[in-house]
Amino acid sequence: MPAIWCACGEKLDYSLIPNPIEWLAIGDVAYDAYVGQVDAEALHREMKSIFECPACGRLAAFWEGFGTPPKFYAPE
Repeated sequence: MPAIWCACGEKLDYSLIPNPIEWLAIGDVAYDAYVGQVDAEALHREMKSIFECPACGRLAAFWEGFGTPPKFYAPE
């Protein structure tokens, strides 16, 4: 079961489909490349996975895919 640990100690499970703590993001330039009929699978592959810790609100962003550790961002 793939998971990462938040700095607050919360386990972020990213094996669930659909995942209630996952957000998918795509850059504006990459999004603009899609016009007309869109292949949903191709669009999904372009998106980055970002997980929100339900305990503290930190975000764990997998900018380089799941083969690279995520970058964490803490709310102010």
